[in-house]
Amino acid sequence: MRLAQRTLQAWRPTLLAALSTIALAGVISGSQSARALAGSTAAAPAAGEAQSLGEAVSPSTAEQMALVEHLRLQGAVFYGAWWCPHCFHQKNLFGIEAGQRLPYVECDRDDAGRQRCAAASVRAFPTWDLKGERREGVLSIEELKLWSGFSAKPR
Repeated sequence: MRLAQRTLQAWRPTLLAALSTIALAGVISGSQSARALAGSTAAAPAAGEAQSLGEAVSPSTAEQMALVEHLRLQGAVFYGAWWCPHCFHQKNLFGIEAGQRLPYVECDRDDAGRQRCAAASVRAFPTWDLKGERREGVLSIEELKLWSGFSAKPR
């Protein structure tokens, strides 16, 4: 009995992590399945419901803020969806303040957003557009700096 208890204690963190991952995958999959069944006319979340997967937890650095302003000035556009974990990760790379300033287009909260993203031929989330060039998937801060021609000003 004691051996079984010690084994369970040793494996508990791994089991909890695995169960959490399975549960999150089920929620995301169920959400996507429900949207697919409802078609493109799926309703946006009602007021008071979760509107995104969460917010960034770290404050933005001066460099993150400068990069966001540079991206905005260059005309970059970040297309995403409120339910997309990769979009949340992309926003989170910028921290709280800069993440809120991203040139973000929500593709699945309302019909206007869905139409804008359809007109832009967005096929995956996240999608970045910059001066007629498109990148799909999460881009690191370094990738965005290189792609957009950002250079930090010396202090």
